[in-house]
Amino acid sequence: MTKHVAVLMGGFSSERSVSLRSGEACAKALEAQDFKVSRVDVGRDVAEVLARLKPDVALNALHGPGGEDGVIQGVLELLRLPYSHSGVLASALAANKEKAKIVFAAAGVPVPAGKTVSRFEAAKEHVLPPPYVLKPISEGSSYGVFIVKEGTSHPPQELLRPDWSHGDLMLAEKFIAGRELTCAVMGDRALGVTEIKAVSSEWYDFDSKYAPGGSIHELPAKVKENIYQTVQDLALKAHRALGCRGMSRTDFRYDDRPGGTGELVVLEVNTQPGMTETSLAPEMAAYAGVPFGELVKWMVEDASCDR
Repeated sequence: MTKHVAVLMGGFSSERSVSLRSGEACAKALEAQDFKVSRVDVGRDVAEVLARLKPDVALNALHGPGGEDGVIQGVLELLRLPYSHSGVLASALAANKEKAKIVFAAAGVPVPAGKTVSRFEAAKEHVLPPPYVLKPISEGSSYGVFIVKEGTSHPPQELLRPDWSHGDLMLAEKFIAGRELTCAVMGDRALGVTEIKAVSSEWYDFDSKYAPGGSIHELPAKVKENIYQTVQDLALKAHRALGCRGMSRTDFRYDDRPGGTGELVVLEVNTQPGMTETSLAPEMAAYAGVPFGELVKWMVEDASCDR
C-alpha cells in the first residue's frame, strides 16, 4: 500500500523561503520513490488541512518559530499523526537558546560564557566586553545576529528599529574566534564533521548559508583526529541532552589559532536542519553512505508520535 506523506513546509516565520526549498526537495525525493505526497504550505488552519488530507505521516520541513519550537509538534500530537524530527519538549528547548544552554551545561556540554539581555539594554551600552555576539533567543538562519567587534564604540543601533521582528530578548555571548564546525546526528549516530568557511563574509551569516557560492563545506573537516571525535561525541551528547529524535545538527566554534584559547564550544542544536541535497546535514548523510532519497525515506519510516 502506498504511504501518503504530508510534507509540511513554508509556514509564517522569517525562514519561510528556506523551508519552501527544503520541503520541495523532500517532496520530489519522496515522489521519485512512489510515495503519495501532499505539499502543505502551513498556515493557521493546518490542523483542518491535515484532518481533511488524512496522510499517514507528516514530514516536517518547517524552519523557525512555529515549525521547530514545539508548536507544530503539539498540533501533530493532538492529531496523533506520526511526524519526523524531534518532539514537543526537545523542539521547544532547542529553539530557546537560553534554556538549551542551561541543559547543555548541566549535561557537561561546553558552551560560551554569556547572559540574556533585552534588546533595548543591548542597544544602550555594551553588555559584555567586545568582542561579543548578540543573537535573538529564538531565531535561526542567523536572522538578527550581530558580532560586536573589539574597539567598537557603541552597540548595534539596529536593535531599536521599529520594524524589529526577532523578539525582545537577546543572548549575549563571548565571541569565540577560530573555526565554524558542525556535525549532524541521524538517529543514534553522529555523522561526519564539516568545517564551514564563509566566502565573502567574516562569519556564517544568512548570505553565506543560502546564497549560491556563499560558503565552502569542507567534509571531513581538517582538524586533529581527537578533535574530530570530540565534536562527534558532543553532537550526540547535545542531541541526547535535549531529547532530540530523528535528525539534528549541532554547530560549534573551535579556536585552534596559533596562541588561541583552544576552546571548543557548542553554539546550538538545530532540530530542523536544512533539507536540500546541498544542505549540510544531507551532505553529511551522503558522506556516510546515505544518499538524499534514502535519507528522506528514513525520516518517513522513523516518524512517530510521542517523540
